[in-house]
Amino acid sequence: MIDLTTIRHVADIPREQARRRGDDIALLFEGRTTTYAALDTRSNQVANGLRTAGAKVQDRIGYLGKNMDIYYEILFGAAKARMAMTGINWRLAKEELKFIICDAEITVLFVGQDFHYVIAEIMNECPSLRMIISLDESWGAWPAYRDWRASQIAIDPQLQVQSDDDVVQLYTSGTTGLPKGVQLTDANYMGLFVQAAELEWSTYNPREAVMNAMPLFHVAGVNIGILAILQGGKTVVLRDIDPTVILDLVEQEKIAHAFWVPAVILMLTQQPGVENRDFSSLKQVFYGASPIAEELLRKAVKLMDARFTQLYGLTETLGAATFLPPEAHDPAWGKLRSCGVPYPGAVVRCVDPEGKEVPTGQVGEIVVLSDFVMKGYWNRPEATEEALEGGFFHTGDAGYFDEDGFLYIHDRLKDMIVSGGENVYPAEVENAIFGCPGVADVAVIGVPDETWGEAIKAIVVPHPGEAPSPEDIITWTKSRIAGYKAPKSVDFADVLPRNPSGKVLRRSLREPYWEGVDRQVS
Repeated sequence: MIDLTTIRHVADIPREQARRRGDDIALLFEGRTTTYAALDTRSNQVANGLRTAGAKVQDRIGYLGKNMDIYYEILFGAAKARMAMTGINWRLAKEELKFIICDAEITVLFVGQDFHYVIAEIMNECPSLRMIISLDESWGAWPAYRDWRASQIAIDPQLQVQSDDDVVQLYTSGTTGLPKGVQLTDANYMGLFVQAAELEWSTYNPREAVMNAMPLFHVAGVNIGILAILQGGKTVVLRDIDPTVILDLVEQEKIAHAFWVPAVILMLTQQPGVENRDFSSLKQVFYGASPIAEELLRKAVKLMDARFTQLYGLTETLGAATFLPPEAHDPAWGKLRSCGVPYPGAVVRCVDPEGKEVPTGQVGEIVVLSDFVMKGYWNRPEATEEALEGGFFHTGDAGYFDEDGFLYIHDRLKDMIVSGGENVYPAEVENAIFGCPGVADVAVIGVPDETWGEAIKAIVVPHPGEAPSPEDIITWTKSRIAGYKAPKSVDFADVLPRNPSGKVLRRSLREPYWEGVDRQVS
């Protein structure tokens, strides 16, 4: 359960849990356990180490690595030092990584061994970096995290945290291809905690095992651990998504709560022998990032015999906005295509272009007002003003409410594609494809995909007399941006449809692929 009587800030969480249940296990990672007392002590050491390294209040602390238990030591240490944790998407290409490190002005960077070489290549081009620490063994001049941590004093710095302090900064794709840093404050998190405490499905019992299989550069991955630690649970951290490992851990660690994106749920249901697995400990499954097919949902509910809750939100809303509660997953309710009802302290509306709320059943842009809505975009005042116009966060998603107050996603006002929980903007992919030999023009769209929700497709106009192959175009793109952003397929056209001002009509391109589908986005 969520008890906020003595927790006023995110930094208080390990302090209070160490006092309440110091010997209980807070984190489990690949057989290694961390107690609440150890988490509190180690986060003190991290806080002091960051300050000794020259990082200042509200500096950004970078984490580039696969999921590990020590991420949460660093996160809470940064919070105690009044600094902001910035998890970096390790799937990005070199230039994209460099952009984020420089844009966030990261001063101390923690790097996993898989990414040592790429950081070594770009570190001299990142002027804000003061120190690099290896999450694994020491590497050249970079100390090993555990050695570095052990050399720091363990006294709590007891800094006076401000509610407006940024605690986490995560990067979201931009329509121009430049990611934006989303500033999530201490007050945002406390606002989320207050609302979560009012909801039965979001509260856990102490010592219950909570699986964290989401990447820690995503708001869901960050939040899963924070909410579990807040409630005295045991967070089981997975380095990578591996269906066999997930199923083994569900049985071995008696997982009670888990967040899995629909693509992972599909993988689990397709594992050989899954019907003989023991799901008896599993109480709740949360899913989000993309809707789940009704047939898959019914199969998963029957297989796992757990309560399912869909979560709709964005990085800018701390992953929260609406939820489809377990009882609404009963097919008799007729709400399986909905993303649910607003959180108790959130105002969610569908509005017209003038910002006026539209009638029930009419499509409008989804906007959100709540304590958990971001402070803004880091060093992007114009983008912040546009996104928070009128005090509401403008999601760019189009939807409508039914007569029972349930929200449905209908379309996307912006061109963003959501594939497997990752946001991809067509302009970024198109920029990467332009220049490929034989390509005269290109437009990128999202098309239906049973596994990933949407798959990225490029529509290419070849140069006259040339015939580039889909394989060459995809390979070219992967050499310039992260592989998950590259098109999965390529179709060819003689010309792209454009409006009188020359803008590509992506909706016209999407229509044939979404024919027969009840909504135009995943």
